[in-house]
Amino acid sequence: MKQVLVIGGGPAGMMAAITAAGEGARVTLLEKKDRVGRKLAITGKGRCNITTSVEKEYLMAGYPGKGKFLYSCFNECSNQDVVRFFEERGLETRIERGNRVFPESGRAADVVNVLYEAMKKAGVEIRTSSTVDDLIIEANTVTGVKCNRTIIKADAVVVATGGLSYPATGSTGDGYVWAEKAGHSIINPQPGLVPLVAEENWVKQAQGLALKNVRASCYEAGGKLINQEFGEMLFTHFGISGPIVLTMSRDIAAYMRKTGRRGIFKIDLKPALDDEKLDQRLQRDFHLYSRRHFANALDDLLPHKLIPIIVNLSGIRPDLVCSEITRGERKSLVRLLKELTLTVTGTRLIEEAIVTAGGVEVTRINPRTMESKIVKGLFFAGEVLDVDGYTGGYNLQAAFSTGRAAGKYAAVENM
Repeated sequence: MKQVLVIGGGPAGMMAAITAAGEGARVTLLEKKDRVGRKLAITGKGRCNITTSVEKEYLMAGYPGKGKFLYSCFNECSNQDVVRFFEERGLETRIERGNRVFPESGRAADVVNVLYEAMKKAGVEIRTSSTVDDLIIEANTVTGVKCNRTIIKADAVVVATGGLSYPATGSTGDGYVWAEKAGHSIINPQPGLVPLVAEENWVKQAQGLALKNVRASCYEAGGKLINQEFGEMLFTHFGISGPIVLTMSRDIAAYMRKTGRRGIFKIDLKPALDDEKLDQRLQRDFHLYSRRHFANALDDLLPHKLIPIIVNLSGIRPDLVCSEITRGERKSLVRLLKELTLTVTGTRLIEEAIVTAGGVEVTRINPRTMESKIVKGLFFAGEVLDVDGYTGGYNLQAAFSTGRAAGKYAAVENM
């Protein structure tokens, strides 16, 4: 019976441990924190977006630049397989907007509990508060680990230590150090899905305001479109966040790192209306509230928290009665509502990112087994790899799929 060590009690590590034990291996999971699944328990604002419900043929499109690497492990563990795994263990799921799959209970803790109980049922030995100091590699073969100043022998080791985001949950980049010592290249870790910092001070006034059904576009300084998304976003004290911002952040951050220039972020507050129809809407509202001051005539059009900001940015006097607003002023207001503009100066720190971009370079990882092509018996899974996806369940899907592959092949005799 093979002895398999799994380092890391996140989604990839737990799935690897469950799978390896199911294949007949004797499995020990080593987790540095006092319990497993700490980051998983807070993901999706505590609700846990388990995976995406997109059709299998579209799944790889959720991983910019790295989808092909995941092809084989998605064939063995697709998003439908992940949903089936949880539902067979009593966790009902539901599909929400944007093909996001959540537990019916809306509790990330229930997801963690399913994985934990599955490990116990499979006979996995779970050691918490166990800090791995190093891998033991002899003649290009992994033979164990140094943990809490003792040596633990193993026939195979799965490194599932995560990236650098949310370090308080245990993701502190340990796996990068071991991989590099083993001969692997590390793609410089960067914040993947991360909030953006804006230059404009007015965002502080809008802090906490969520905008739904808006279209956001970000442009290079020269005017070329970087990317565009439709959906929900959020204003914060430092700038912007929310689903569409997180999705856009990867490409925006890459542009700023490459050029050293800022991004121009434009929000279309009324994407369902073209300029002409929005102008007609304003005319109706201003006719209806013809005796009101401009500042008091936008309640039907905009969220309350956004009104003083729009009034100030419009250049129209707040105390001007609506009947006196000129055609030119109204046209300028239309442009403002269609292109509310922010200057993106950077991202928040990697510690605040939802996921880490970068990690163990994948060309020297077997894409079917997740085994190192350099060190026999050494496997990698999850966020430690240079694989990251868009928001919407893609990153957990990659963790589960790579964890399943690593666990399966780590347990196979004569690998």
